[in-house]
Amino acid sequence: MKDLINIGLIGLGTVGSGVYKILATHREDFRLKVGANLVIKAIAEKNPKKADMVGASRELITDAKTIIEDPDIDIVVEVIGGIEPAKSFILEAIKRGKHVVTANKELLASHGKEILEMADEKGVDIFFEASVGGGIPIIRPLKECLASNKILKVMGIVNGTTNFILSMMSDEGCSFGKALKEAQERGYAEKDSSADVEGRDAAAKIAILASIAFNSRVTSSDVSVEGISKITAKDILHAKEMGYVVKLLAVAKEANDELEVRVHPAMIPVRHPLASVNDVYNAIFVEGDSVGEVMFFGQGAGSLPAASAVVGDIIEVARNVRYGSSGKIGCTCFRNLRLKAIDEIDSKYYMLVNVIDKPRVLAKIAKVFGDNDVSLASVIQKGPQGLTTDLVLITHLIKEKNFRTALNQIKELDVINEICNVIRVEETNE
Repeated sequence: MKDLINIGLIGLGTVGSGVYKILATHREDFRLKVGANLVIKAIAEKNPKKADMVGASRELITDAKTIIEDPDIDIVVEVIGGIEPAKSFILEAIKRGKHVVTANKELLASHGKEILEMADEKGVDIFFEASVGGGIPIIRPLKECLASNKILKVMGIVNGTTNFILSMMSDEGCSFGKALKEAQERGYAEKDSSADVEGRDAAAKIAILASIAFNSRVTSSDVSVEGISKITAKDILHAKEMGYVVKLLAVAKEANDELEVRVHPAMIPVRHPLASVNDVYNAIFVEGDSVGEVMFFGQGAGSLPAASAVVGDIIEVARNVRYGSSGKIGCTCFRNLRLKAIDEIDSKYYMLVNVIDKPRVLAKIAKVFGDNDVSLASVIQKGPQGLTTDLVLITHLIKEKNFRTALNQIKELDVINEICNVIRVEETNE
C-alpha cells in the first residue's frame, strides 16, 4: 500500500486555486481519511502571479507535459476547462496509467465516451463530480447510492447565472437586460454570457447526467436547447398570478426505452421543491422507482464549492490507489436508447399573444388549435379593452409538433398582432 500519493494540478484559476487551498488547509485530515499523504508535487500554470497569490510558487512549472510524463505522479487534476488542450492532456495521462480528476463539463459532454473507454481499458479512475453541480454531489450518488433504482426523471436548475437573473426579474419586476447587467456587475456572469443565458452550459450538464442516470450515451449536441433571453417581466408576472415560477430547467426522462433530454425556460408550480431555489443556487431533482423523489441542493459554482467536489474526487481516487481498487466504476453507458426529437415530446404551454380587440378573435384562435388537436385549459384577457389586448393561453398536455403547427397558422390570422412568447409548463406530480 502506498504511503505517499502525488498529485499534479493543471490550472490554477478559480477552481484550481480552491483545490490548492483545501488540500493545504486540511492536509492532516486527508492523511487520516486516506491512510496516505496527499502531496501536490507540481502545478502547471503559465501565470506565476496566480501561484504567488495562493503561496504555490515552489510547486509551479509551466509545462503540463512535465506532470503527465512524471512517473511519480499518481493523480492528474485538470481544471483548465475547454476541449483542447485539456482532452490531449487527459488522454495522454490515462495512456500512461495515471488517474484523472476533472471539472470539465464541456469535454465530458462531448468526448466522454472516448475518455471513459480508455480509462476502462487502462484500469484507471476518471472522476468528474464537479462537472455538473459544482459543490453539489450528484454524479457519485447516481452511480452508487441510487444504483438500485431505475431512474425515471432528472430535472434541475444547473446554471447559477440564469437562476440569479430569473430570481431578480421575479423579485424586482425588472427586465432581462437589467438583471443580466446586475449579474455581470456582481461577478455571477461573464462579459460574454451567451453560454449561460442561451442554455449551452446547462445542456452540457444534463447530457452528462442523462448518460449516467439512464446508462445511455447522450452528448451536448443531442440536447434540445432554448435560453432565457426572451423571457420578459410580463411573463414572470403572469406566471406568478397563475401560481407558477419561471426557471431554466434541464430535463431528462425515460419512457418506453426512449429518452427526451432538453433545456428550456419552464413554468413550474410554486409548491414544487425547485420553485424555491433562488439566487445563484442550483438544485437537481431525481425520481427513482424505489427511492421516489430526492433533491440535491447547494452552490453550483464558485472557487471553494467546485473545489470541494474536485478534492472529494481526489480523496476517493487516492483511497483506490492506496488499496489497489482503481477502475471499479467506469463507463456505465451499456444501453443505447433512442433519443426523441423535440417535436415528439408532450408538454403544456403558456402563450402570450397580442390581438385586435374585437368579437370572435378567440373563436378563430380556438379553431386553429382544435384543427391541430391542441386543447386549451384556460384563456385570460390581460389589460384594458381597446384597439388591442393581450391574451394568456394555457394548453393541456399536447404534442409539441401539433402545437408548433398550430402556432405557425395562428401567426397568419388577421386578428393577431404579435405572439409575444411561448413557455413550456412543466408537468410535475404536484
